[in-house]
Amino acid sequence: MSLLSGRKKQWRNSRRRLYAGALALLCLFGSFAAQADSAPPPILSQGARFLPIAAVHGMVVAQEGKAARIGIGILKRGGNAVDAAVAVGLALAVTLPRAGNLGGGGFMLVYLAGPKKSVAIDYRETAPSDTPRDVFLDAAGQASPAKSRNTGLAVGVPGTIAGLALAWRAYGSGKFSFAELAAPAVALARDGILVEEDLADTLPQVAARLGRWPATARIFLRPDGAPLGRGERLVQTDLAAALEAIGRDGERAFYEGPIAEKIVASVRAAGGRMTLDDMKSYRALERMPLHGFYRGHEIVSMPPPSSGGVHLIELLNVLEGFPLAELGPNSAATVHLLVEAMKHAYADRAAYLGDPDQVSIPVNALISKAYAARLRETISTDRPRPSNEIEPLDPAPYESDQTTHFSIVDNEGNAVANTYTLNFSYGLGLVAEGTGILLNNELDDFAARPGAPNAYGLTGGAANAPAPRKRPLSSMAPTMAFRDGELELVTGSPGGSRIITIVAEIILDLVDFGLNIAEATAAVRIHHQGSPDELQVERGLPVDTIRPLEAMGHRVVAHDAWGSAQSIARAGGLLLGAADTRQRGPVAAGY
Repeated sequence: MSLLSGRKKQWRNSRRRLYAGALALLCLFGSFAAQADSAPPPILSQGARFLPIAAVHGMVVAQEGKAARIGIGILKRGGNAVDAAVAVGLALAVTLPRAGNLGGGGFMLVYLAGPKKSVAIDYRETAPSDTPRDVFLDAAGQASPAKSRNTGLAVGVPGTIAGLALAWRAYGSGKFSFAELAAPAVALARDGILVEEDLADTLPQVAARLGRWPATARIFLRPDGAPLGRGERLVQTDLAAALEAIGRDGERAFYEGPIAEKIVASVRAAGGRMTLDDMKSYRALERMPLHGFYRGHEIVSMPPPSSGGVHLIELLNVLEGFPLAELGPNSAATVHLLVEAMKHAYADRAAYLGDPDQVSIPVNALISKAYAARLRETISTDRPRPSNEIEPLDPAPYESDQTTHFSIVDNEGNAVANTYTLNFSYGLGLVAEGTGILLNNELDDFAARPGAPNAYGLTGGAANAPAPRKRPLSSMAPTMAFRDGELELVTGSPGGSRIITIVAEIILDLVDFGLNIAEATAAVRIHHQGSPDELQVERGLPVDTIRPLEAMGHRVVAHDAWGSAQSIARAGGLLLGAADTRQRGPVAAGY
């Protein structure tokens, strides 16, 4: 039986009871399903298999334990959530090299509790200035995945250091220098870390790709070409020196001078077009977060060039018109409605989304309740609609599985949701000679030509075509939720094209089905992105759900687990952290 099967009756009964002692406090605030004002607070059902980690003063949830504990150390020393985020982000470049990075980019959502203000920081990579529209086409005019995934043409100008520096300058506590925040990462890189958990799992999977590049092989592989094994020590001396220089001189040390020169030289040697001017001219940007509402909960997420926030809110808007709580979690009826809503969201993603600085995007229309109502009218409750029949409506009247996410809340209630990536696991696999910095292959997220899928099967159109200094579209969706103006959830996940649906399902599990944050994180996931036209489900979805879906006409395909959501729920003075157990290494650390 699935985790969620047969729980609905238990949840209703459990709301009438209170547990005693410390467990009662933990359970009391473990869930935040929408309730009538007179109803008692929701609590866990008896026999819940998953419980969050509770803390009062601060919480860091990250995909790797050493980095999470570094973040908690910063909070204990008086730093705020942004200070901790910078330290965690730099540390993950050492301890989780397949996704944590200096040579990639991402998005950070910051909440400031004092003024109750949310800020979105866009540090997505940009295409070099010499990037023609046909850069990823072959001689016959067809998309060439090898160019956009395996050569220097795939490397975007990295944004991570600019993004972390912007956040620190604008929203840090002022109690720590950048060098102090970088110091733990410097020490880990210089002293070395044991190959265990995620490193031990992933290095064998990518050894052949890493071995293509001599500078990479010297770090991650033995002389015989085999990957470093469990219990061996990974020492990253060049990366330590780069981190030390960045700590001392800030982002200038990365975007100008020797580090920039080495990055550009390595990219060009691999067939890319990046220049020193591309590096020097890169800027992280502040953008206005997107705001939506789902059953009384305010949802705050990333704007374009992330598609995550737009389609998360669009998806929730469509589903708000259906009685999901009555239909029940993991029921065929609920899954069917989720899937049909997902198809519309991904069709709109392909049609409308791109870099907002270079194309016009009807964001307000896409996240409007009125547009969602039009989409809802096209959904049948008893049969699936083939994806090739779904075309985006005109909104004008309304105007990497290898990514990583961390969530942080400090003692003052400030919060950070940060998602950043190299795209593929270990990015291009190329370390810039003499820097220890792994480089991204993020430009595969462009639409090489209309309708051509990227590595995650996502298609796009002219809005997301390659262009000089353009930011490729992303699915990353660092997200927060608020109730009556108070922060109640910080979440996000890696997962490539599945990020949007992972985050949406966590919110649905909390709001509609009354799970606590640990249960919501562990719950079985489903996904449909239009192309391929298949309902993807994690293994563990009950057969009693799958059979009715297949009878309705869905093509159900079981997959291994995906994503790695790192979340913090906040209520009643407690911080409740949940680290995703789908991968080894994530930690929720609190104090």
